[in-house]
Amino acid sequence: MACRDVLADVVDLLRVRGAVTAHVRAHAPWGLSLHRAPGATFHAVTAGTCWVRLRGQPAREVHAGDVVLLPRGAPHVMASSAAGPSQSWDRAIPSLSRNAAGEMVLDGPGGSTQLICAAYYYDREVAHPLVSLLPPLVIVGGQELGEGSAVQATLRLLRHELIAAGPGWSTVVNRLIDVLFVQVIRAWVATGRDSASSWLGALRDPIIARVLTAMHADPAAAWTLDLLAREASLSRATLTRRFSGLVGEAPLSYLTKWRMELAARNLRETDDSVGTIARRVGYTSEFAFSRAFSRLRGSPPGRYRGEWRRSAPSSRAGA
Repeated sequence: MACRDVLADVVDLLRVRGAVTAHVRAHAPWGLSLHRAPGATFHAVTAGTCWVRLRGQPAREVHAGDVVLLPRGAPHVMASSAAGPSQSWDRAIPSLSRNAAGEMVLDGPGGSTQLICAAYYYDREVAHPLVSLLPPLVIVGGQELGEGSAVQATLRLLRHELIAAGPGWSTVVNRLIDVLFVQVIRAWVATGRDSASSWLGALRDPIIARVLTAMHADPAAAWTLDLLAREASLSRATLTRRFSGLVGEAPLSYLTKWRMELAARNLRETDDSVGTIARRVGYTSEFAFSRAFSRLRGSPPGRYRGEWRRSAPSSRAGA
């Protein structure tokens, strides 16, 4: 439960929202070139095989059941081969005809591949490093996930909704896409491929995950190193060493950053006073809160709120 709770907490802070951009049946030979996206890009291979080509990396073959996530929307090519020409996604997709299943069809003489493609948008004001901790290309294989996995079950339901197109189908589809974002990251974390120190990899450690969950569940609590060590059933020194080794910073340093993320969201989304927000994230002194906020955000809370509200809508989430 700890892994799921903390990850969902961060995804909620990021305001991650997804939408299906295409349901494609492509017959070889084909290639689609996607430009850099403002958020994340997702592809699920539901039948056949294809290749993902990302500049600076070897082409990767993906098969039915595999899911592909580009967390920072890196430009890439989805194609029937590891090399060869491609056409612009933006020009090709709108011109495609649809079959009886609602799939956009790329005609060709060869075998077919079926893809569900989606785009994710998130709040760029959030400094929490979830997106930056992920590699530019995340591929979770169908064999790793297993036939009965949560990801595969969600994909089956998603494909059913796309084909059936019953009442309310678009709402269901977009909610399933949001669920897949969390499921794919959770599955990737479980593979243990993230070698760098980060809170994301630390979720695999049940003790440190319990400490992270405690801080996320009640960020306003008067946490001390002693209380967190008691939560982990470790000594202060052992907790600090283990937490810092896995997360990359000390427990109370992580807590302060998390509190400031929550405070920043409150400043952007509410009219509550600075003092009220300070208390909400665990500060009894407005001065101490303002000093901590300024240190991490570069400006005091009042100025941050004012600059945010004067900013153009295009600088906000999904811009």
